[in-house]
Amino acid sequence: MIIFAATAMNNIFKGKAKYISASITMALMIAVTIGATDKLHGTIFFYKTLTADTIPVPKKDTSPPFKKQPLIINDSVIKTFSLQDTAVRDTNSITRQKVDTFNLKFSKDSLAAPVFYHADDSMVMDVPAKKIMLYGKQTTTKYQDNELTAPGITFDQKNNMVTASFKKDSTGKVIASPTFKQKDLLTVSDSISFNMKTGKGLTKGTYTQQGEMYVYGERIKKVDSTAFYAYKARITTCNLDTPHFAFVSKKIKFIQGKFAITGPVHPEFEGVPIPIILPFGIYPLYQGRHSGLIAPAFTSNAQFGLALEGLGYYKVLSDNWDVTLRGTFYSYGGWTMQVAPRYYKRYHYSGNFNIDIQRIKLNFKGDPDYSIRKDFKVMWTHSSDSKARPGVTFSANVNAGTSKFNQNTPNNPIRNFTNVLTSTINYSKVWKDKPFNISILATHSQNTNLKSVSVTLPSLSFNVNTLYPFRKKESAGSLKWYENIGIALNSNALNQTNFYDDTANALHDKRPVLTQIRSNLQWGARHSVPISLSLPSLGAFQVSPGVSYSETWYQKKTLYTWDSTAKKVDTVIRKGFYTARDMSFNLSVATRIFGMFGFNKNSRIIAIRHEIRPQIAFSYKPDLNKNSYYNVQVDTSKNFAQKNYFDNNINPPYSKGKTAGISFGLDNILQMKVKDRKDTSAAATKKISLIDGLGIRSFYDFLKDSINLSPINIDFRTNLFEKINITGSANFDPYQYDTTGKQINRLVWKDKIFSLGHLTSASISLATSFQGGDKKKADQKKKALSQSVNPYTGLPLTDEQEEAAYISNNPAEYTDFSIPWTIQLGYSLGFSPVFSKVTKKYRITTNSNINLNGTLALTPKWQLGFNGTYNFTSKEVGYVSMSVAREMHCWQMSINIAPIGRNKFFSVIISPKSALLRDIKVNRTRYFYDL
Repeated sequence: MIIFAATAMNNIFKGKAKYISASITMALMIAVTIGATDKLHGTIFFYKTLTADTIPVPKKDTSPPFKKQPLIINDSVIKTFSLQDTAVRDTNSITRQKVDTFNLKFSKDSLAAPVFYHADDSMVMDVPAKKIMLYGKQTTTKYQDNELTAPGITFDQKNNMVTASFKKDSTGKVIASPTFKQKDLLTVSDSISFNMKTGKGLTKGTYTQQGEMYVYGERIKKVDSTAFYAYKARITTCNLDTPHFAFVSKKIKFIQGKFAITGPVHPEFEGVPIPIILPFGIYPLYQGRHSGLIAPAFTSNAQFGLALEGLGYYKVLSDNWDVTLRGTFYSYGGWTMQVAPRYYKRYHYSGNFNIDIQRIKLNFKGDPDYSIRKDFKVMWTHSSDSKARPGVTFSANVNAGTSKFNQNTPNNPIRNFTNVLTSTINYSKVWKDKPFNISILATHSQNTNLKSVSVTLPSLSFNVNTLYPFRKKESAGSLKWYENIGIALNSNALNQTNFYDDTANALHDKRPVLTQIRSNLQWGARHSVPISLSLPSLGAFQVSPGVSYSETWYQKKTLYTWDSTAKKVDTVIRKGFYTARDMSFNLSVATRIFGMFGFNKNSRIIAIRHEIRPQIAFSYKPDLNKNSYYNVQVDTSKNFAQKNYFDNNINPPYSKGKTAGISFGLDNILQMKVKDRKDTSAAATKKISLIDGLGIRSFYDFLKDSINLSPINIDFRTNLFEKINITGSANFDPYQYDTTGKQINRLVWKDKIFSLGHLTSASISLATSFQGGDKKKADQKKKALSQSVNPYTGLPLTDEQEEAAYISNNPAEYTDFSIPWTIQLGYSLGFSPVFSKVTKKYRITTNSNINLNGTLALTPKWQLGFNGTYNFTSKEVGYVSMSVAREMHCWQMSINIAPIGRNKFFSVIISPKSALLRDIKVNRTRYFYDL
């Protein structure tokens, strides 16, 4: 301090007033604090001197003796910045709470948060003008959630304005433009002016994106974080700087993430305005679920007239439920309605309903074939998450309706040819640490051509896993042979009925549907107890003995008797509870034989490997059901037929007689190891499967008096080059036939040693598919699409997944132009012998058909498509359709025509690719019922 004072005195004669002030101030500080050194009570005077808002402490405490009470501090004492918990001890040694508070006053033009900036080139500060200039191609400024990037940024501290503009090179080309980002808003502009304090801004020549919408405005004014206005703007889903189409309006207001509202608006194609002006426009920008109208499409049908198709409403009921209502109205008087609720609960379940109702008028009043069809269809899908209840699963896939629904569905040729409907509802439970499980199944099968319906409700299965009763709970050492004896239980109970939904047809049951259901109801159960013994391998052979016991419960007995008076067979049904049992014993021996054929070192083929899997099984079944069979006269010629008391039950009766025989089979696998051309290393090899399976099987019964050998079955399967899938099967009868076509007890090998026997049936099928382009990219795209397209999908689908699902269900409207060509081929050929009474011989009849579909990209923008079937036996052409697709960047056009088949039609569809504008499409469809 002395040195500082002396220095100040030495400079007093030089006229330095600041040194005089510093000396006086320092002297006063010394005077104030010198007396407080090493004195605790001096702190009180220190606070009194420097702070005016501190509560003074009395010199003498006259309060009662100190008691433990909660400490109360006045909130007015604590201000902007405080130093708390200051302990002060007065003369009576009573501790009191002291709060020291400082007032910090902020400038009115100060910001609410710090500003982070970066300049690639340089920064210039103009202090008198209170401006900061940042230069560089990637100059950035961040303030709260606002981020500005530009080749040059200027910040004016007086009005908190930030300005930026684009930069050009020497040729006049724009090389950098200002970009502004706030939350989900991203803009690219020619110039930007932004107030950092108010959050308002003005941009010129601005491009921005709102969801799927691309927006351009000559001027855009941002009023807050959620709304902005655009002047002389255009909205489009085309991502080009000069879009193929747009909706142009002078004034547009955007509520970010919700919707956009325009004044008078008109469409524009390739920069040419279309003289169609709408008074206003509302464009949804909300990305999540929200209720609203569903726009219809205008279609035409030669049979039903003009149509307003798909008019509907989507309603969000809750976080777990929503519903879609759609309707189609035809000018000839028909209509359809669809109600489709969906539900979803994360980690628990998801599903959806679909209820379709049709009321179609065919022809006009006064016509002889005028009729009104009323049909309906119900679909329900449900899937549960396995994590919700471990061990319990529940799923449903219901698809049921009237027989004429698919046939009368307009503009859907695929559904018109679908004549089989099936449904399944399944519940299963597996008990933890228990050896048993249960499954309850309900099924439905419907043939719309025959108009027959079969329902199983329920099918109950109860299974007990294999138990080893002779094993100890705690065993030591190797197991004895008898400890490997296992026993299990498989029980299945059925409850089934059937009926016809067309009671007016004389060929079918004309009783009411409920009467048919009640009278045709059947139930039954079958239990089997398999007993197995796991023996260790005997060298190269695996021996497996087993015993099986089965018991069936029946609902009724059927008695057939010949009525000699009426000369017919009478049928008597006795309902009750009946049982039948059966047993079988078996012993199987299996092994594997390997063979290898090698090639020389210079050959690309390294070796061919042949695997043979022979299997022999001995079996014996006693005759426990001989009393259930009886003979009955069936005609006046005194011909008899063998009947069983348990015929016409839901479970078939057991077979009659003893069997003791041997079954044998032989399976072959052929593989080849070659050098991999794609890998040049010496050890690189590749396995090629030549034959996945070639098997032959039959059975010989020792106890039969004749025809001991069963038909010989041969099956073949392979997948050549991992592209061509070939499967085939054939059945041969090893016995000869007489001139009447009846089987005789004489083996065919006695006359033809190199013959497998008489061919009874055979079939072969071939399927393959090829496509051009990059296979890896196509497989990845297909995999991604298959994961997003799910018929059991509920609410968690994103907009992109919904669009993928729509594309998958409407392939003609959305074509993948990245694939140059595709082809899918399927061919099937069947053989069956038919005995000719004229030639007294069997002749082979064939039935073959082919289905072919594919696409061909003529150019990167044009693609042809074909789909058709042809039956070579009947020489008839099935369903044939052709398509032409045109890629138009943000739009796509497709022309489809079906010149052959029951429903001949053509359609022209021009539609945008964006899911947002999915309903804005031109669709012209016409059916040719009069050809």
